[in-house]
Amino acid sequence: MTGFILRRIFQSMLVMLAVALIAFVVIRFVGDPLESLTSQETRLEDREIMMQRLGLDRPVVFQFTSFVQRGLSGDFGISYKQQEPVTRMIEERLPATLELALASATLALVLGGVLGIHCALKPENALTHFIMTASLIGVSLPTFLIGIGLIYLFSVELGWLPSFGRGETVKIGWWTTGLLTLSGWRSIILPAITLSLFQTTLLMRLIRAEMLEVLRQDYIRFARARGLPQRRIHFGHALKNTLVPVITVAGLQLGSVIAFAVVTETVFQWPGVGSLFINSVQSVDVPVMAAYLVFIALLFVLINLVVDILYYAVDPRLRVGHTSGEA
Repeated sequence: MTGFILRRIFQSMLVMLAVALIAFVVIRFVGDPLESLTSQETRLEDREIMMQRLGLDRPVVFQFTSFVQRGLSGDFGISYKQQEPVTRMIEERLPATLELALASATLALVLGGVLGIHCALKPENALTHFIMTASLIGVSLPTFLIGIGLIYLFSVELGWLPSFGRGETVKIGWWTTGLLTLSGWRSIILPAITLSLFQTTLLMRLIRAEMLEVLRQDYIRFARARGLPQRRIHFGHALKNTLVPVITVAGLQLGSVIAFAVVTETVFQWPGVGSLFINSVQSVDVPVMAAYLVFIALLFVLINLVVDILYYAVDPRLRVGHTSGEA
């Protein structure tokens, strides 16, 4: 297993190196950094000093090497618009995005798992037909429309929940959390539901389809013929063998929740990394855009690495195939 993990880590490093190259090209060749950092009153001598300080007078290869070295230490330069370190700006907004992603992913996994198992075990139930019909809403409607609808119903008409912001937050070290206050919990409900609805319906349909397929296998029939309890057959055999494709989709969807929370954060004015990226695009703040690209790529690489390891742990066929391949 150690060799398997090392190979995956090496592949992940190659992917991150390719992403770093793309981010460097974005920073270096999309616009002129000096034009963003200076004004018309800046003297030529000051421009030359700034060019040397940024390393723009060096060959491109050395600039890319320096960019990778600074990226490994968490230095992505200075924001053109805010004139602040990009890393600090991301750190300030990262807790909001991660909390929103954690809440929506937990909601999607719990609801998607429970509803998917129910629909698989009781396919002809009236509630199952209602759930499958209602799930089309989560699959077909765009995220921003769902968010606007929830705001209109629960904020405008009923007045139960806030329509924007993160609520009152508590600072714990560098981390700021709204999960320790009542207003923070009330503020996260609508964004979490909006962000999780598509993932919930997707996981529910996947679990239902995979579990129905597993329940038709011969070893399930043999388990029933042996007189094993239904609970053990459903959850000890059928559900376990359903997890392999579910792990793939759930892992990728977790990355998508963070990467594509841009729309939800914009609709609810959630102060996360996604809204920071939107503001940087509007103002052509290239260092923030490049740092966001690297951050999302690193996130997906880490998630894929964890998914591969879970594959190895859940599916014994991979361990057998890996062992025989080495032999």
